[in-house]
Amino acid sequence: MCGIVGYVGPRDAVPVLLEGLHRLEYRGYDSAGIAVAGEELQVVKTAGRVGDLRRAVPEGTGGPVGIAHTRWATHGEPSDRNAHPHVDSGRRVAIVHNGVFENSDRLRNRLRAEGVELASDTDSEVLAHLVARSSADTLEDAVREALSRVEGTYGVIVMDVARPGELVAARRGSPVVLGVGEQEMLIASDVTALVRFTQQVIYLDDDEIATVTADGYRTSTMDARSTTRTPTAIDVPTAEYELGEHPDFMYKEMREQPDAVDRCLRGRLDHRFSSARLDGVGLTPQDYQRIRRVKLLGCGSAYYAGQVGAQLVEELARIPADAEPASEFRYRNPVVDPDTLYVAISQSGETLDTLAAVQELKRKGGHVIGVVNAVGSTIARECGHGIFLHAGPEVSVAATKSFTTMAVALAMLALDLGRVRDLSITEGRRVVTGLGELPHTIAQILAAENDIAEVARRYAGAEHMFFVGRVRGWPVAREGAQKLKEISYVHAEAYQASELKHGPLALINPDMPTVVLVPDDELLPKNVATIEEIKARGGPVIAITDADLPPGLATDVIRVPRAHDALSPITLSVPLQLFAYHLARSLGRDVDRPRNLAKSVTVE
Repeated sequence: MCGIVGYVGPRDAVPVLLEGLHRLEYRGYDSAGIAVAGEELQVVKTAGRVGDLRRAVPEGTGGPVGIAHTRWATHGEPSDRNAHPHVDSGRRVAIVHNGVFENSDRLRNRLRAEGVELASDTDSEVLAHLVARSSADTLEDAVREALSRVEGTYGVIVMDVARPGELVAARRGSPVVLGVGEQEMLIASDVTALVRFTQQVIYLDDDEIATVTADGYRTSTMDARSTTRTPTAIDVPTAEYELGEHPDFMYKEMREQPDAVDRCLRGRLDHRFSSARLDGVGLTPQDYQRIRRVKLLGCGSAYYAGQVGAQLVEELARIPADAEPASEFRYRNPVVDPDTLYVAISQSGETLDTLAAVQELKRKGGHVIGVVNAVGSTIARECGHGIFLHAGPEVSVAATKSFTTMAVALAMLALDLGRVRDLSITEGRRVVTGLGELPHTIAQILAAENDIAEVARRYAGAEHMFFVGRVRGWPVAREGAQKLKEISYVHAEAYQASELKHGPLALINPDMPTVVLVPDDELLPKNVATIEEIKARGGPVIAITDADLPPGLATDVIRVPRAHDALSPITLSVPLQLFAYHLARSLGRDVDRPRNLAKSVTVE
């Protein structure tokens, strides 16, 4: 979840590193630091923001080689002493680390027994001491030896002032990307940190190590076998990583949803056969026919998008389907069925829990495809086949356009499966038409932003909220509750509407607003009855609906344009984003960087 950056080349490393950290601020962090190798090791770190670090760097600090870090605490409280980079006792070796060393307590005790004085409470510091105490002839071999003694996950960069002009990076379970420039090299945990300086990148694989100098790089496995790596081009314009005139990235990315959905759909709607064209999935009609179940795996918003997808698969393809949190999947020793299609969903393509589920599936012979946004990401490469979202960079921690495009991509998968099986060409045509209309429909919802913002501001004083829905509305309610709590810090819970009377109804009172998802489908009368139950107990109701509700039924009504019934979860989710956003802004929250959270969760 941390951000790491490294630089070696002819420039002063400090401005490059600080710019890289600034672009990684969306990942979530509580401290930041920088280390530069000039004539001696210069280290500056602070329990604060990148802006605080920039101001703390003394004038004259500089050098051609350096590393930098934004830390999200796993071991040790946020403080200057626990911030990265960490150095050895002789201030020769500096390291930055993203991940968790699970055997750090044992290693720390051993180092203390050998007379080493530890300067922090972190697991990461042990690596600096292990590298410094190695007798290996090269920094690469010293890092290789040190990493052989740690257990857990890592994306690391190591610098040694006694071996000037080079950096060594390695990864296991946490992303590391090399940036290839003109007589300079960069290293980062995310391409976002690199786009200002180069468009040529190399993604390291698990258990791969790289040594970089200003003149180039070499890569090898952890057991010292050479590997061949060819740079690939970043195909996203640098401007897409810029805020522009928008107040924050969440707002920018919500407004980008019509274009993002259009890109996700482009070239994939097959009007001739009323189906979807998903060449990247790599499955033939015969393969589709053999599928007996679909299992969707994701974390957070990706999991809720998976729930939307599971309903779509069952509705359109009539194949049993369900979604499960990827974080739990491998720990319950799952039964992996060769006739099940597994779908791993992740915006970043680096979510550690989802990656671990993919690897567990592959070990057990499961067929898994990816639904990811980041081309070249680890999950995309591990799966080999899948659907790229083409949503463009999503910087804000809260998922908006990625959630929407995940649901759209899964709708196309359900359509494709359905048309190979029992979905009629007539119904397929209706779904294709509905998908094609989504960019315009979402634009209409965004055009009503002021009305939604006015409703949201009326509820900014609420301390608790319920979100409820039935069947199609249930995963949307879960996503809506998550959006509200993660960016506004207002406590929110999601329930299936049918479950209210089995316990939660006891909490309904005039101070407990309830957001009810009311699609205009066969369950409309039941959703109306749910609203009546809440009103009878004095609870305010905000209805999100594409139906014509009886006048005065709900306290507030947010209307969305009518969509195909199966696609209503997509259109109903957009106003919930705007609702959460404007409620959070009215409370003065930093919506792009909610506390304790990060965009790409690369630790367990």
